[in-house]
Amino acid sequence: MVLKKYNMESIINTQPHRRYNILTDEWVLVSPHRTKRPWQGKTDKTIFVKKAKYDEKCYLCPTNVRASGDVNPDYSGTYSFKNDFAALLEDTEERTFDEGLLKASTESGICKVVCFSPDHSLTLPLMSASEIYDVISLWRKEYKVLGANPRINHVQIFENKGDIMGCSNPHPHGQIWAQNSIPEVVLKKQKQQQKYWEENKKSLLSIYISQEIEKDQRIILKNNHFVALVPYWAVWPYETMLVPIKHHQHIDQLNNDEQLAFAEIIKDLTTKYDNLFETSFPYSSGIHQSPTDKNHPEWHFHMSFYPPLLRSAEVKKFMVGYEMFANPQRDITAEQAAATLKKLSTTHFSITTTN
Repeated sequence: MVLKKYNMESIINTQPHRRYNILTDEWVLVSPHRTKRPWQGKTDKTIFVKKAKYDEKCYLCPTNVRASGDVNPDYSGTYSFKNDFAALLEDTEERTFDEGLLKASTESGICKVVCFSPDHSLTLPLMSASEIYDVISLWRKEYKVLGANPRINHVQIFENKGDIMGCSNPHPHGQIWAQNSIPEVVLKKQKQQQKYWEENKKSLLSIYISQEIEKDQRIILKNNHFVALVPYWAVWPYETMLVPIKHHQHIDQLNNDEQLAFAEIIKDLTTKYDNLFETSFPYSSGIHQSPTDKNHPEWHFHMSFYPPLLRSAEVKKFMVGYEMFANPQRDITAEQAAATLKKLSTTHFSITTTN
């Protein structure tokens, strides 16, 4: 049975349905009726503990010795260096292997660590907008410099926050993996954006965020230059996406006002995350933007946050069972998640509880 269009709005928050991801050409199963089921799982409450500004055992703090034996400079702002345990190597020889159904090819690239601050105790929501502005400046520099390398065709900027996201060091930092090939997720998004661009000569995300702003059902934050929303097709419980209102292919096209607005909305969004369960909210975040192999007018850059927390600081969403073998699935709807995040304060809970 095919659902009529006019019926969808009335049932979308009560009955199981599928939602289409315009960026990847994939579907997600949404089961809102399951939010009524009783929870008998883990419900531990964590205690927020502020870290020291300097940790003599931290490999990323200024003047400390890293695992490689290199010594960090006494940096006072942002700082980046080549990863001592890189997943990609710059001097990998280009070779391909083809033996029947078995295929492989070598991959080269450059991996870097980006320290957001010399202060070991900080995270993005605890940093000032001006400090985050400086982080974005370093992201821009690395994207431009790495992307100019003829052997680099894609620059992936990302952050894993929290040990449950695989973060090996609590010092505020992210990573950049720049590589020869263009990753699969990026290729999916490129295909969808290029198709829409060729047919309409407009950015796919420009039209999408215009519709989202008009409906105002999934918008969390908005300033003069950026919007933060829960995507209609979100997979993770409190997944969000930051999108520039103006069509920019990559972050190096931002002017000063736009970059500051980007910094401010990152700070406000991550503060809301922390306030949700009054914890240092874990997530993986990343910027998807134009590959650096050639000009890509179809691209509209965006930053996504994928947090695993569901019901509390300890109850997590895992991609298991059906999600591993069939299709992404979620219970809480994008609209419910957005409403929850929207009402939260942009003043960090640790400030309000200590005053």
